[in-house]
Amino acid sequence: MKYMIQMNVPVEQWDAVMSSYSKDDMEAMFAHMNALNEDLTSAGEWVDGQGLGGPSLVKTVRAGSDGRPQVTAGPGQAGGHILAGYWVVDVESEDRALEIAARASACPGPGGTPGSDPVEVHPIPGDPTQA
Repeated sequence: MKYMIQMNVPVEQWDAVMSSYSKDDMEAMFAHMNALNEDLTSAGEWVDGQGLGGPSLVKTVRAGSDGRPQVTAGPGQAGGHILAGYWVVDVESEDRALEIAARASACPGPGGTPGSDPVEVHPIPGDPTQA
């Protein structure tokens, strides 16, 4: 079964969170995530995954009354969360998807302390009528 595993960050905290990482902290975070990605790939569970840019890079689009895109800078909801990164995995069970999410949540944060950030796990039904 496929799952999307996603890390979200409060929009207002993005800049503060990112600026709290030293160079060594960033290297530790990337090493942790790269090791996770390599393990998923070698296990045949990797489908896709990306780290994403922050709120200053986001565009929100709505269809205008004329059907043309109405574009605004930034996330669509003030006070909400922004998707910081995601993985799409194809695993044998929900328990395995939850294990992967816990490993992502344990990514080291500033000072090397595991972040324990919330990580969401979304099933991707093979049949859209099962949603």
